[in-house]
Amino acid sequence: MLEEDHILILEDFLPYRLSVLSNTVSNAIAESYGREFGLSIASWRVMAVVGRFPNSSAAQLTSKTAMDKVAISRATAKLEQQGYLQRQADNDDKRRFSLSLSQEGQAIYQKIIPIAKHYESRLLQDFAPEEQVLLKSLMQRLESTVVDW
Repeated sequence: MLEEDHILILEDFLPYRLSVLSNTVSNAIAESYGREFGLSIASWRVMAVVGRFPNSSAAQLTSKTAMDKVAISRATAKLEQQGYLQRQADNDDKRRFSLSLSQEGQAIYQKIIPIAKHYESRLLQDFAPEEQVLLKSLMQRLESTVVDW
């Protein structure tokens, strides 16, 4: 057995590289909207999903963000406390609720969208349009592969 079989070369290990890239990008963007709007990475992710998909349930947030239930719960509580998120009880099942952005939350969301899009364009600026399409396609394939595990 080769010695290399007993060593994990992190620089070549895709899950590690994806994690580092995700954290680096998230932290850079979070610094901007965290400073200006008082949002954590988790809070922004929840706000982004609820902004895109109003009346989301906690289960939908968990699915769309890949965050755990505790992180979702903390982020939604913080957003409610800040006045950015509102909770509506389900008429059929009072244990269930849907989440939507408040007027103030919607205003903050609209202010953050250009910031997020600016960071995305900076990330992709060195890629030709066809490379950007390929990158997004490959990422979707990776996501599909992981979902099937």
